Amino acid sequence: MKRLLKHMAVILGIVTVSLMATYVGLAVYYHNAFTYGTWINGIYCTGRSIQEVNDELVKQFAYEGVTVKDKDGSSYVISAEDISYQFDFKKALEIYQKRQNPWMWIDSLIGGHQVELLPVVSYDREAFEACFDALPICQDKRTDKERRVAITRTPQGYTLVNERTDVLFVEQARGVVLSAIEESKSEVSLPDEGCYHDLELTAQMRETLDIWEKLKNFQDCGIVYQMGEEKIPVDASVVCDWIAVDDNGRFLFDEAGEFQLKEHAIDDFVEDLAAKYDTVGASRQFQATRGDVVTVEGGLYGNKIDQEAEKAYLTQAFHGKKRELHEPAYTQEAWEKGSRDIGSTYIEVDMSEQKMYYYVDGVLTIDTPIVTGNTSRRMGTPSGVNFVYAKQKNRVLRGRDYASPVDFWMPVKGNIGIHDASWRGTFGGTIYQTNGSHGCINTPRAAMEQLFDMAEVGTPVVMFY
Repeated sequence: MKRLLKHMAVILGIVTVSLMATYVGLAVYYHNAFTYGTWINGIYCTGRSIQEVNDELVKQFAYEGVTVKDKDGSSYVISAEDISYQFDFKKALEIYQKRQNPWMWIDSLIGGHQVELLPVVSYDREAFEACFDALPICQDKRTDKERRVAITRTPQGYTLVNERTDVLFVEQARGVVLSAIEESKSEVSLPDEGCYHDLELTAQMRETLDIWEKLKNFQDCGIVYQMGEEKIPVDASVVCDWIAVDDNGRFLFDEAGEFQLKEHAIDDFVEDLAAKYDTVGASRQFQATRGDVVTVEGGLYGNKIDQEAEKAYLTQAFHGKKRELHEPAYTQEAWEKGSRDIGSTYIEVDMSEQKMYYYVDGVLTIDTPIVTGNTSRRMGTPSGVNFVYAKQKNRVLRGRDYASPVDFWMPVKGNIGIHDASWRGTFGGTIYQTNGSHGCINTPRAAMEQLFDMAEVGTPVVMFY
């Protein structure tokens, strides 16, 4: 038994000495290398030297420069090449390795060591200063005293110019960008880094801001006029002209401290709207079936805005801060609203060609020869854009020297209308020059019956030579 215990003691001693030798040997081995379970920036470093690990880290590391973002979302780049940027991990690796205790390598058997190291960076400071100073964000050379608060007039209305908010502190931004480069960051946002600040306001500036709040509310108008296919907003670009100012351009206020409305401002707007969109008797450009574009002037057809009703509406709606799409009231309404009021359904009377056409939704439906007023007797049918204002059957047309029964009668201007003419055997050509009508549009009966059945009261009639 004693021999067995002695034998086991010897074996235990040998094992102990072997383990100690192994432990010491590994500690010595790790003295100039990274200990077991060391991972740096995703690279396995156990037993490797600083130079070996540095070579690997340098291979996988890339830095092209820093992108600088300003408050407007614009981006500017300072490239690594422009500032002679260089990097190396040796110093960082040396510091980290010194923190490792090779005699405690056994601790790594449990959890290991995973770290992220940044390289030691070098660059040309003068080159950086030159690149930074060349950035667009550094080109505003105004001093704090030169930064103003003012209300200015633009084509879009009055606007506030406030140069004392979100002011870039250039030196602070310089330090932020420099730190980003030293930390090898690829992007830095100056707003997020707190590089913009508001400057202190003077009493006069605060007064200007108070006026601006009233002005912004005054010219904030949400009324939009619907003029056919067009929309005419009564926005700040319009309302800015309604504010009364003195000879020096200063705003005029009432006793309550509110802006004064310029006299007749709303009336003038409505009158201008009518001048542009009233089409009764207006001159129109019309695409004739014969191929050319003709100018047609005069006539009874068209839109006519009820100006008095609109002046009353706009005054109330503006002061009531209404926000709505509004179609104006009319004293006369055409087939369509807006400047293109003829639409795609109309009657075309071409007196030069002695032809009449009827279009329905842009499709030619009737094409017929006609006879118009006798030009040799100065009874030529007048040009203009008119409209069918009535429809009658079995009418006797009377004048000083005639009484002509017709089956279909469609007056378009006074006693001038479109009708059948049973007394005529032929139509078209040059008949109108010597044997034309008293001014009406004589039409073959079959075509006239078809037109009478299809055309509605109100249909535009475009008449031209």
